[in-house]
Amino acid sequence: MLEGKTIDTLKVGDSAQITNTITETVIHDFAKATGDFNPIHLDQTYAEKTQFKGRIAHGALSIGYISSVLANLLPGPGSIYLSQEIKFLAPVRIGDTLTAKVEVIELIPDKNRAKFKTTCTNQRGEVVVNGTAWIMPPAP
Repeated sequence: MLEGKTIDTLKVGDSAQITNTITETVIHDFAKATGDFNPIHLDQTYAEKTQFKGRIAHGALSIGYISSVLANLLPGPGSIYLSQEIKFLAPVRIGDTLTAKVEVIELIPDKNRAKFKTTCTNQRGEVVVNGTAWIMPPAP
C-alpha cells in the first residue's frame, strides 16, 4: 500500500512536480468528465472571437494537475485537500506542456496542516497558474 509523507516527515522547501502536455483528447475528456462544455474550450470559431483569439484549456484542468501532485507525490496518498487559493495568470492552449509544482511553505504540526505554494508553468517558463493550498497530510 502506498503511503504519503506525514507532517513529521515534511520539511519547508520540500517539492514535487509533474509535467503533462495539453492535447485535444485531454480537453474533450475533461469537458466530458466535468460537464463544462464552454465553447471557449471546444469551439475554435467561437474562441477566435474572444480576447484569447483561440481555444484555451479549462482553468480547473490546471488545478487538477496540482491536485495530482499533492495526492500522488507530496504529501501523497492519504492526504486531504482542504483549500486552494488560485490565480490564473495566462491562458493554457492545446499543445502547451504544463509543469505543476508544489512546495511546502508552512507546517502546523499540532493541527496536522501543511501549506503549499502551487504553480503551473508552461514550456516557455511562464507561470500560468499561481496559488497556495492547505493540505492535511496522512496521519502518522
